[in-house]
Amino acid sequence: MPTIIHPTGPVASALLAYAEYRGSVSGEDLLCALVAGVEASCKIGLAVWPSHYDIGWHITSSTGSIGAAVGVGKLMGLDEEQMAHAIGLAAVQVIGLREMFGSDTKSFHPGRAAQSGLMAALMAGKGYTSSLQALEAKRGWGNVVAGGGTPKLDDYIAELGEKWEIEANAFKPFPCGIVCHPAIDGCIQLHHEMQSKDFAVDEIQKFEVRVHPLVVELTSKRKPKDGLEGKFSVFHGCAVALLYGKAGPAQYSDSIVTDPNVVRVRDKVEATPNEDVGADEAHVQIHFADGQRLAKHVKHAVGSLEKPMTDEQLTEKFLDQASWVLGKARAVAASDIAWTVTEQSDVASVLRNLSR
Repeated sequence: MPTIIHPTGPVASALLAYAEYRGSVSGEDLLCALVAGVEASCKIGLAVWPSHYDIGWHITSSTGSIGAAVGVGKLMGLDEEQMAHAIGLAAVQVIGLREMFGSDTKSFHPGRAAQSGLMAALMAGKGYTSSLQALEAKRGWGNVVAGGGTPKLDDYIAELGEKWEIEANAFKPFPCGIVCHPAIDGCIQLHHEMQSKDFAVDEIQKFEVRVHPLVVELTSKRKPKDGLEGKFSVFHGCAVALLYGKAGPAQYSDSIVTDPNVVRVRDKVEATPNEDVGADEAHVQIHFADGQRLAKHVKHAVGSLEKPMTDEQLTEKFLDQASWVLGKARAVAASDIAWTVTEQSDVASVLRNLSR
């Protein structure tokens, strides 16, 4: 997705909260509302891309409140005018600055966007009003947040129902900046090759990674001090991928980020930006003390549209994350329900399995 929006965070969070509040929301209706909210977020994001992002807006949350309002409004059955008011109410609650990346506040952004969108839809449903041209007016959302660019709202809104942006939304296999996923994928492949050929990590002299410039711009924390900062470090992602053959939540814990073995490998990683490398591409090369080299070229990372995660990989990812909170048995039960969500007459049952 060119805008790097993570649309389901704000939208799904708002929808699940509303479904629990209202009750008797079917899985099919929930997914329909999810698609509506995601499309709204993505279309308006595309309309102000890239100037909106370039001046510092966190586009997931700055579009997410509006997407969340549309999704919840869809579930509520708001009419056309009420939906316009909901969008306006959400538009004045935009949140999210890229300056906050690497801190706890970044995670606050999508949560607050979900809350704002939910509140906007509920207020509109109660008769609260806003401008009916909140997005397109001269002093509306589009022109104000476009960062000097020219919003293309008409072009993208005209595509609603014709071109589906959700089809371009891929799943993330690793809990870190998506731009460094190709490099991590390459390092995981090298981990397995090193094991099969009995290469020792201690013999690594040089660890070269060539990536798209955005990787260095967004994930350049050379010495992360905790797990949160590790998510914004291509150096850490490459190090743990090579050492452990995976880069899941456990590899982004505070203890792993500060582990001396990880630090030693991480310090050897050299990430070089290259305009000729694609956004979903990476070149990884390791030099050993005896002069031998191992290299991988990743044209498309796992989790991309060209190399999507399998159902088994998605289940494994869910269990890896949820088991920390729910325990393995309850996480498996929740996963089974999630795979059959369209058959659920009330998604509150899903939420009960996702609660402690």
